[in-house]
Amino acid sequence: MRISKTIALLLSCILTGYIATAQEFLPTEYPDRIILTFGDADANLAVTWRTDGSVSEGIVEIAKADGNPDFVRDKKSYKAKITPYDEAGVKANYFSLVMDDLEPNTLYAYRVGSEERWSEWFQTTTPSDEVAPFSFLYFGDAQNDLKSMWSRTIRQANLHGKKVNFMIHAGDLVNRGVNDNEWGEWFYAGGWLYGMIPSIATPGNHEYYKDENDNRKLTPLWQPTFENPMNGPKGLKESVYFVDYQGCRFISFNTQGLFADPENSPQPKWLDSVLANNDQKWTIVTMHHPVYSSGYGRDNEELRNLLKPMFEKYDVDLVLQGHDHAYGRGGNVPVGLKNRNIDGPVYVVSVSGPKMYNLSLGDWMDRGAASRQLYQLIDVSADTIHYASYTTSGELYDEFELIKRDHQKLFIDHAANAELEEALYPPMRYQERFEDKDWKEFNDRLKEYKAKKSQDQ
Repeated sequence: MRISKTIALLLSCILTGYIATAQEFLPTEYPDRIILTFGDADANLAVTWRTDGSVSEGIVEIAKADGNPDFVRDKKSYKAKITPYDEAGVKANYFSLVMDDLEPNTLYAYRVGSEERWSEWFQTTTPSDEVAPFSFLYFGDAQNDLKSMWSRTIRQANLHGKKVNFMIHAGDLVNRGVNDNEWGEWFYAGGWLYGMIPSIATPGNHEYYKDENDNRKLTPLWQPTFENPMNGPKGLKESVYFVDYQGCRFISFNTQGLFADPENSPQPKWLDSVLANNDQKWTIVTMHHPVYSSGYGRDNEELRNLLKPMFEKYDVDLVLQGHDHAYGRGGNVPVGLKNRNIDGPVYVVSVSGPKMYNLSLGDWMDRGAASRQLYQLIDVSADTIHYASYTTSGELYDEFELIKRDHQKLFIDHAANAELEEALYPPMRYQERFEDKDWKEFNDRLKEYKAKKSQDQ
């Protein structure tokens, strides 16, 4: 028996355990869910927002910003594209605009709305059209308790004391991608930050649902929410894409989309082309499922066999991932060495929300963590990538540098600067149900992990 798409979405919420909460995030006639993205490969800014279905027109007003409030006298107005949304009892209109005629490296103020229903004025700086230093934040899975607990991660990250140019979200932004309330919590947690700091988002498995034919589909909320570049392969637009930003190519690879039909997926061929035809000095890939897993009992061997040779062939620098809810950082070389020349990427798996898994303590790991909400602050300049991972309470947990010059890439491990010892013990929810055999298995793995690191130092 076939069922409608709307019923399939509702069933997906019910079957995954959704229970309606007291707070709902339904649209109104005023703009909400305002978010900046990059609308094309050249990092032109795009803005998206939402209203209820009664609003049929969306306008973006924008002007160069300075300390004089009269900047509004020079504003220009642009009509936005409209995308109606009517799913699972939520009716809304989404609006979006790619702002492709702005001057580079310039501070602008903008607002969105229509008639008398306007947002506040946001400020943002456009990217430079030249190679120039920049900084960004990288978040692993947010997924759970978004309003109550993930909020502290994104807010602490942006209170860190350093201006960032954009944020990367490596999938599983929410727990149930078809659940509008969870997206409401995600936007509540970040609030006005999304309207001033662009986001690069890649979908995870929790952004997918099963349709009436039991096929996994990307949530219908993805496309209207994120105005991403349309340079990905057919059928995967705005979930697979790349952006060139001030000397670095950022690639969003949709691993869940790949798993849906690995033999016929256009992504591998597309990725090979995007990596082969790359004139940027640095290359960073973000995707959800990791090449090397940080969660115990989890492995993506087929994904690793497919992507690892490609990443090494084209000398990708960083691969920023999620999915495993435990922190891991490492590469293709023995751990513990302070300075070494490397080919291929440094792999990172991180988690920013409160859901935690048992740590794998895998051979690939230089540094790991269980039971830690983390954010990563990454600085990129012409010759150097400086990476630092922090706990949600602001403590330095991991640090390294990549230095690229004279056709060599040097990795420098600064983990010794960390303010905390490695947090390797399982989360309390695991410990509470561990039996003697579980503790023996964990302690054996822990002993091997520590012995390996000791030998390689």
